[in-house]
Parts: sequence; structure tokens; C-alpha cells
Amino acid sequence: MTLFEKLIARQIPAAIVYEDDLVFAFRDINPQAPTHILVVPKKPIPRIAEASTEDQSMLGHLLLKAAAVAEQVGLKADGYRLVINNGRDGGESVPHLHCHILGGRQLHWPPG
Repeated sequence: MTLFEKLIARQIPAAIVYEDDLVFAFRDINPQAPTHILVVPKKPIPRIAEASTEDQSMLGHLLLKAAAVAEQVGLKADGYRLVINNGRDGGESVPHLHCHILGGRQLHWPPG
């Protein structure tokens, strides 16, 4: 069971921002920006490269809810970044697909 599955199951406490039948959003415990929220599908998919065509609807839902959560926490006006890491070299630290919402300050490009 991944860390995110334990959070979704309420085995580990989280600062929950949003939840529905498909996704779970919570504040990152090691924020990389003033606002750093993770949006995680409840279905355990290790990474985006392992998603299948049957996940298409859920993936769209994940992105739309990430945008809604960003608006909910006040990031829409000034902007924000959505990040999905894939694999070790991509910065993936938990093998469960998730989308980072980063905002609250000017974010530079390239990201590093």
C-alpha cells in the first residue's frame, strides 16, 4: 500500500482540500511553493506512463478537479503550475499517479 493509499484510507492524517469518488486532494507536507497541493486518483495507478485507455475519463477528471481546487484556494487570478512526475528521473517519489498544484509565487522556467 502506497503512502497515498494510506492517506486516502485515513490511516495517516492529511490536510484535505477536496475529495470525491475519484480523487483526493491534500496539502503537501513538504511544500515547494506557498501553495502546494497534491491531487491523487483514488484508483492506484503507479504513474502516468502506466495509465490505460480505461483511465481516460478519470485522467480528465483529475485535471479538471486540479483546476477547480486551484481556483478554490485562490490561485486562478495570478496563475499556478500543474506538474505530473513520471519515474525517478522525472522526480517521482511516490509510485502513485498524482498532480501537483504549485502557486502563490512566481514560478520560473525551466523548473530545474
